[in-house]
Amino acid sequence: MRADRLMTMSHPVDSDVSAVRTYIEQHRAAFLDDLAEWLRIPSVSAQPEHGPDVCRSADWLAAKLRETGFPTAEVWETPGAPAVFAEWPADDPAAPTVLVYGHHDVQPAAREDGWDSDPFEPVVRDNRLYARGAADDKGQVFFHTLGVRAHLATTGRSAPAVNLKLLVEGEEESGSPHFRALVEERAHLLTADTVIVSDTGMWAEDTPTVCTGMRGLAECEIRLHGPDQDIHSGSFGGAVPNPATAAARLVAALHDEHARVAVPGFYDGIVELTDRERELFAELPFDEEQWLRTAKSHATHGESGHTTLERVWARPTAEVNGIGGGYQGPGSKTIVPSSAMVKLSFRLVAGQDPGHIEKAVRAWAAEQAPAGIRQEITFAAATRPCLTPLDHPALQSVVRAMGRAFGKPVRFTREGGSGPAADLQEVLGAPVLFLGISVPSDGWHAPNEKVELDLLLKGVETAAYLWGDLAEHWSHAP
Repeated sequence: MRADRLMTMSHPVDSDVSAVRTYIEQHRAAFLDDLAEWLRIPSVSAQPEHGPDVCRSADWLAAKLRETGFPTAEVWETPGAPAVFAEWPADDPAAPTVLVYGHHDVQPAAREDGWDSDPFEPVVRDNRLYARGAADDKGQVFFHTLGVRAHLATTGRSAPAVNLKLLVEGEEESGSPHFRALVEERAHLLTADTVIVSDTGMWAEDTPTVCTGMRGLAECEIRLHGPDQDIHSGSFGGAVPNPATAAARLVAALHDEHARVAVPGFYDGIVELTDRERELFAELPFDEEQWLRTAKSHATHGESGHTTLERVWARPTAEVNGIGGGYQGPGSKTIVPSSAMVKLSFRLVAGQDPGHIEKAVRAWAAEQAPAGIRQEITFAAATRPCLTPLDHPALQSVVRAMGRAFGKPVRFTREGGSGPAADLQEVLGAPVLFLGISVPSDGWHAPNEKVELDLLLKGVETAAYLWGDLAEHWSHAP
């Protein structure tokens, strides 16, 4: 089989695989004990009372990384919660440099939210580890510690085959407000040939997948002002512009009859799906009816000419997140309201520039406003999209390593959401890859979050193979 083939087939259990699996099994109990200790720290970045816990989590991880063998492992302070940086140089100066990204903060959780056990007291049931952060994201960060040790022990190396760096932030669950500034400030230390994001998941337990891209995000709030105060609809209605009506017309104009975004210039520069990418999406065992049940919805809808998966992974979108104005209490209040509001979000794909999107939306919205209606548009900080080509050598290494661990074909997905990975790509100029083993049933952000222990150890195994594969097939970054 060609080494650069995109779809990895099953591998025989060779001696290297047996050695890695034996090492992992021998150290499984200690690994899980350590992870449980970390999960007991309630590092909830969104709740100020847990600020000391987030700091304690960072200190714990830095100490554990030093114990793992990283010569450098330190806590980086930010105006908010601290991040952790670690580095372990390779012996070969020509080896590629890899930066692993994850986060150590977690979502809020309390027993009364519907948990079957204390969310910060890890428990194993049916070979599943239940705790807040088990999958998102402490478990997926921590598998790299045993992974690199297995890599060293089974290859006889004293250092990884690649220059290995970790950046584990402490504010991802709070929107990463200080992350980009931190990356820009420390870019000289974070320089890498590729970024591996271990804050993601797979299609299903029996379908290992690698994510190749994530959409970006632009958000705005549009406030429309008409009369200087609410006025009587009998005395003035029909004779002055109504901002609530203007808001409704603006929303109605957002899409055309084919569900395409009607903002002029919105699709400029986008990277279209290739025929091969569409074929790979179609190979996934997608059950649209089940997907609709998960979405709590009753029909699919979206841009004509594209499947549901293509719409949520690879097409840009515009959504109305909120609309309001005027009287909304019980009974009636016959007024022309003085103001109305619309909240919009735009998911962006590769090739779209958030700055261009902002200008286009501002110009389009201004054209929708009738005389006598004043607009105020406020945009939040944007997130850029990221996409790695299927033939990128680092992506092929991830696919081979995961295929070797799972012994199954590895397929390809994208993420419909957005995250800070794009900041790393933009600032560092390095392609972003995704290595995660979480599955949809893990319940990120929900009660009874868990991680499948068999899959967690497959993540360990994948990491153990990955560094050697990268060094072998990508000895000098392009």
